[in-house]
Parts: sequence; C-alpha cells; structure tokens
Amino acid sequence: MASSDSMRGPLPPGDGSVPPGKPMTVGQQVLDKGAQLMQSLKPVKQMKQHVCTFASYSHDMTRQIETHHFVTRINHDFLQCAVYDSDESNARLIGVEYIVSGRLFETLEPQEQKLWHSHAYEFTYENPSRYCVFLSAGHFNVVCTGDKLPLGAPALMMSPQGVNLGIVKPDLVERRDAKYKISTASLKATRDDIPVPETINPFADYWNSTGKGFATDIEETEMKKEYLFRE
Repeated sequence: MASSDSMRGPLPPGDGSVPPGKPMTVGQQVLDKGAQLMQSLKPVKQMKQHVCTFASYSHDMTRQIETHHFVTRINHDFLQCAVYDSDESNARLIGVEYIVSGRLFETLEPQEQKLWHSHAYEFTYENPSRYCVFLSAGHFNVVCTGDKLPLGAPALMMSPQGVNLGIVKPDLVERRDAKYKISTASLKATRDDIPVPETINPFADYWNSTGKGFATDIEETEMKKEYLFRE
C-alpha cells in the first residue's frame, strides 16, 4: 500500500499544467465572486500572518522545501497553519501545521512528542518573521518529487536546525532572500533578544538525538460495520 517513503506511481495524464485541468471559464469566475460576497469565510479570515520558512521530510531530511504558512492563533497556546508551496494566488495547499506552547507540549505522551519539532533555532536564525513559537507537527503531501497532483501518503515534516541534516541548503535560502529582497545573514544579528528555551525536551527533534525519522504507511484494513451507541 501507499507509503510516504515509497516512489510515486505514474502521473495522471494532463495538459502540462500544475495541477492538471482546464482554465476557469468566465461563468465559473462569476460564480466564485458571488459566493465570496454571500459567504462569511470566517475561518479563512482569521489568518493574520504569513511566515515563509523551510521544511524537511522526517524520513529523508535531504529533501527540503520552501513553505508558506498562513497562521491562525486560536488562543495563547495553540496556533494552526494552512501551508502552501508559495504565496502566489495560484499557490497549492500542501499541508497543515499545528503549533503549541512548551506548556502544552509537556502534557503530551512521549510517543506523541516524538512526532513534533521545535522552532527555537528556526525563528532565531532562519526565518524572516519574529513570530516566536515553540513546538509543532506538520503533515504534507509530497511536492518535491514533481507530482502534479497530491499523490500517496502524507509525510511528517521537521523544521530547520543548526546541526547535521537540519541545516537548510544554502541555495534555498539564497532564492528566498532574492525573492523578498532580504538578507538572512543580516537578520541573524537582530535576533539576540528573542527568548528561546535553555533546554528542549529530548523527544522533540527526535531525529537529532537518535538518527531516526518517521514514515507514514497506509494499510488496508477491515471496516468496522457496527455502530456503538451510547446512552
């Protein structure tokens, strides 16, 4: 069955566009505009911040991608992000990420904590935003293998770190800096006042201490055919 650590199968036929499909007609665009006027779209309008950063696949950290997070803060300790492959109007939704404070993270079971990663290094050194948060877990459809549609099992993602395979490839940083006309190197000097934890729970960034990541496997199973009713 499907696995985030397996090669993709043949791509579906298409006209070369990504994703495959015909351009929208004028009628479809008018319908979209009308729906936009009539609907509140409240969850979408709660996205208050855009963060551009990088991510690595947990089971293969040599594969790194640029990611764009559109952030909603639910409360002081919990944020959720819709993650896209760019900040353009035709950007593809490639994943979701949930971000929690260290206080909430410490309430999780150790086996759950292993699936999360820290942001202390990322928001101090690699990210143009000063939006400092602590730990998060993200699930992505594969986008760095040339897929025109979201295929296969979703992958667990890890954040940049200053050691080993966690270091972001220089060419990715250079392309991002050129696009936004910023200097990551210059920004580093302005981050000394950002508070970061002196120590991080060893189960966060689990790969860094063990050399082990996580792949997602999808297995066929028997469906539950009986409802369990509770009075």
